[in-house]
Amino acid sequence: MRKRLKEVIVVEGRDDTTRLQEVFDVDTIETNGSAVNEQTMQRIEKALERRGVIIFTDPDFPGDRIRARINERVPGCKHAYLPRAQAKDKRGKIGVEHASPAAIEEALAAVYETEEAPVAEVTREMILAADLIGGPAASIRRRRLGQILAIGEPNAKQLVKRVASIRITRAEWEAALKQLEEEEV
Repeated sequence: MRKRLKEVIVVEGRDDTTRLQEVFDVDTIETNGSAVNEQTMQRIEKALERRGVIIFTDPDFPGDRIRARINERVPGCKHAYLPRAQAKDKRGKIGVEHASPAAIEEALAAVYETEEAPVAEVTREMILAADLIGGPAASIRRRRLGQILAIGEPNAKQLVKRVASIRITRAEWEAALKQLEEEEV
């Protein structure tokens, strides 16, 4: 059974997430490269408040730049480092996605905490009942709700994951929905 990590891991892309999820039961925030946008920074801030954050970027110049930008904006994150030699593929490309499970475990071993799987306070059924999936105004409502909760502007699948990942409480959810209704969105 894979270890469940308490912290959210910040990585550069989807392939990094896939590789980490082969080793751990983990939630990630993907920066989608070096242009870390405001929504992503807000999600990292919220994740740090709720669960803690580990920055785990590629051991190269763009990865270091991403790490520095996040660290400047969101101080208090933990850092995990992967040696370049352990992050290379056969063609010489460097990235977390190329590291072995053992190398990933070793890089994160000093900084992560484990936990039991949390029980989500906001369920998929609650999200459906709030007309945030599948209705004519669902995408507009999701976008505004994401802004209110500071979780970005998620699509339906991302909304379910982000609400669980950031551990939005039932009270926060209800307050955000109330605000959404007051704004008539």
